[in-house]
Amino acid sequence: MDNLEIRPLTARSVVLSTLLGVHPPRLPARHLVRVGDLFGIAEGTIRVALSRMVAAGDLVHSGGAYALTERLLERQARQDESRLPPTVPWDGTWEIAVITAERRPAADRAALRQAMSALRLAELREGTWLRPANLTRTRPDTVVRQCTFLSGRPEEDPVALAASLWDLRGWASKARRLGEALNCATAIAERFTLAAAVLRHLVDDPLLPPSLLPRDWPGPGLREDYERFKTDFEQLLTNHVLL
Repeated sequence: MDNLEIRPLTARSVVLSTLLGVHPPRLPARHLVRVGDLFGIAEGTIRVALSRMVAAGDLVHSGGAYALTERLLERQARQDESRLPPTVPWDGTWEIAVITAERRPAADRAALRQAMSALRLAELREGTWLRPANLTRTRPDTVVRQCTFLSGRPEEDPVALAASLWDLRGWASKARRLGEALNCATAIAERFTLAAAVLRHLVDDPLLPPSLLPRDWPGPGLREDYERFKTDFEQLLTNHVLL
């Protein structure tokens, strides 16, 4: 699992990944304690993690249950989008965002860069972002305030343009290795950590039209791998946690 960015299994990661995977993302403390028990994490360790996550602004606690804060709700929405991409048929048009706001403070520039990545736009050069117009999503206020959007078609080969904007080979290579590792894993803790890595990788999928992708693009297969894990884990939660 070298270079797969597998993060260690901690009480915080178990709580966070569990809440990110349920809808609505809110569970009683006793259920989260039972989830921790599936991974051999003591009740006290889970409860300490919950308290620290509330203090850090990751969770809110009310009525005996813990829920994700707004920041993490946005992360959940991005993850859901990566699993079920909001794509539409592509007619060859590209959406182009040109930064037109002046005298932007550093905070606005940082927020814009983060928002552009979340919209899966790639930076052609400083101040100009683009992608194929095959996605439907809402542009956040920080993008609307700072950018003007245009539509157009590149004069150069769109396949070559896409390959220059995104590291498609690198993404595909890692996707195949993650899918193989997830399918070979049997222990719940290992599958859980690998599935979290798969989900993080799917968030980085540029979601390009099939005609711009290399042959045997592993994105759909990796989504299927993750959905199988999710179904298995939901059944485990139903049988052993949500009682």
